Formats: sequence, structure tokens, C-alpha cells
Amino acid sequence: MFHQIWAALLYLYGILLNSIYQCPEHSQLTTEGADGKEFPEPHLGRWYFIAGAAPTKEELATFDPVDNIVFNMAVGSAPMQLQLRATIRTKNGLCAPRKWIYHLSEGSTDLRTEGRPDMKTKLFSSACPGGIMLKETGQGYQRFLLYNRSPHPPKKCVEEFQSLTSCLDFKAFLLTPRNQETCELSSN
Repeated sequence: MFHQIWAALLYLYGILLNSIYQCPEHSQLTTEGADGKEFPEPHLGRWYFIAGAAPTKEELATFDPVDNIVFNMAVGSAPMQLQLRATIRTKNGLCAPRKWIYHLSEGSTDLRTEGRPDMKTKLFSSACPGGIMLKETGQGYQRFLLYNRSPHPPKKCVEEFQSLTSCLDFKAFLLTPRNQETCELSSN
């Protein structure tokens, strides 16, 4: 009898702990935004890379030399295509332009990167005003990335992103310094 009572108490304690320490919700974006605009329209334009999180530091190593990154997302030249242009300002002051083509999935916000069949990108909403989260998975890595319309979002936004990703067991965290001027985005 004592063992049954003890087991029941431990079970209830486990349920209580699970409800207290559950990760906060983060919802994947849908093809129609809250404002009724069809994806990707609300997500076009300028974005600043703020932070990243991954299970290991190695999965974020590509961002170690970065001071800041500014992106511009535009409609691509073909249907179901997005063009992403970026300029990366390295910590040593150099600017490096980059381009990607994303292919949209019908009825979904999942993105596939042209020329990288192993890479998949999912878009998630962010509680932070003007913010968005991406989850990138590829061969040998997975990471969450935080972007914002402002190069310097409120500190609370970064803290919430870090808390969420840590809860999901993404223990490595990188915050871009954003100390230098952003590089100019090229128009081609």
C-alpha cells in the first residue's frame, strides 16, 4: 500500500514539474499572416541577423567572424521563389555580399535553398515586435536564427529567444555584436 501511495505521489510530482518547466510555444508561420496578407508578402524587405542558437558551438561557427548581417528578401524571378541578398560585415571590417534563392513549398512556409538540397528552412513567429525566427537544418547541423526589422531590438527579445532555444536543448548561443556600420546592400 505504501509503495502505491509513493508511486502516485511521484507521478503527480512529475506532472507538476512537467507543467512548470514546459518550453514556451513557438508557432510555425502559416501561408496567411495574422493581417490577412499572403505569405511571403509580410516578410519581404530588410532584416537584421541578431542571434543564433544550436545544440553545439560548431553549428554556429560560420557566424563567429561576423559583426553584423543585413538581409533583403524579395520576390524571385519565377513563381514560388524568393531572392535573398545579404551583406556580411566581418569583425575585421570587410564586407561580403551573398545571394540565395529560396523555393517555396505550396501551402507552406517551408523554404528550400537552391543548390543545397540537404538544407531546409522553417519560419516561426517571434513574440518580439518586428521579429522572426528561422530553423535551419542541413547535413550535420541544425540551428535557430533570430532576425528583426531593427538592428537593435529590445534586450528582452534576445533574452526570450535564448530562453526558448535553451529550453529546446539548443545550448550554444551566439549574439552578433552589431558594433560596426552595416554594409550597403547591392541591388543586383
